[in-house]
Amino acid sequence: MRLGGTARYAVDVTSRMELVEALDWAKAHNLPVQMVGGGSNIIWKDEGFSGLLLVNKCMHFEIYAEDAQDHYVTVGAGENWDSVVARTVSEGLTGIEALSLIPGNAGATPVQNVGAYGQEISDVMSSLEAYDSVEKRFLNIPTMDCGFGYRTSRFKTTDKGRFFITAITLHLRRGNPEPPFYKGLQEYFSQHPLAHYTPQTIREAVIAIRSAKLPDPAVIANNGSFFANPIIGEDISIQLRADNANVPYWPVNDTHIKISAAWLIEQVGLKDYHDSETGMATWPKQPLVFVNEQAKTTADLLKFKQKIVSAVQQKFGITLEQEPELLP
Repeated sequence: MRLGGTARYAVDVTSRMELVEALDWAKAHNLPVQMVGGGSNIIWKDEGFSGLLLVNKCMHFEIYAEDAQDHYVTVGAGENWDSVVARTVSEGLTGIEALSLIPGNAGATPVQNVGAYGQEISDVMSSLEAYDSVEKRFLNIPTMDCGFGYRTSRFKTTDKGRFFITAITLHLRRGNPEPPFYKGLQEYFSQHPLAHYTPQTIREAVIAIRSAKLPDPAVIANNGSFFANPIIGEDISIQLRADNANVPYWPVNDTHIKISAAWLIEQVGLKDYHDSETGMATWPKQPLVFVNEQAKTTADLLKFKQKIVSAVQQKFGITLEQEPELLP
């Protein structure tokens, strides 16, 4: 987002040994520690960070074939996520092809339980490796112990700051994905019909969809989707759907549905909204994306965010939840 303060100290960590050395150094100097990957889903506070910033550069990529179909892929947390997807797709493996072109590094994906177009990391992750700063040792944490939920995990909530992820292991399968696909993909294929679906064709479709409606954060300052799609209960959803027949929604369970945050923002007239007060804007093709046009501080961004949240809350009684993490 090109906003916020600076860190007092920063260092790249490329191995487990370097991670432990950096943590020991920070402890000896009584400094707080924060580890990041690519920084694509982070907002820095204006006051900066008085401690040691660890930039995860732990690289590794290894495929283990359990049998003809089941494959386990172990990936260093510092690997670029889209490159990981590209490599698995090139091997004919399915499971994460719909997560193409998501910015950031592999180690960040379980923190937020990254998902798109019907796939989530929690669906395919077998385990992760992390350094436990409480027990002072490396652990392999199975998926069932990660506390995964919609765009969340224990690493983002109850155990935030405790674990430093160094690698993830994915369970993928050799073969082709089968329709029906997520709504956005189905709509794309209705306009671009295919005789056969493969991990590569799904990846190409997702890249085309995302490229058409989302700005590249390397070129235009943004954090991708700024809000998660709200999950609402039956009492609210019945009235909402009665008043708005065209609201996009997806069932979560028998009592809750997930509705489109982008639709909510568009309904309050804030799609392609350019705010002269804060220098922030919503992206013309996807109102979930905030773009820094002329903002100077994180305070500007947060003020703009509150305008959006308040407008949606006033009209629908639904509170949007921020996706990017505010640090430190």
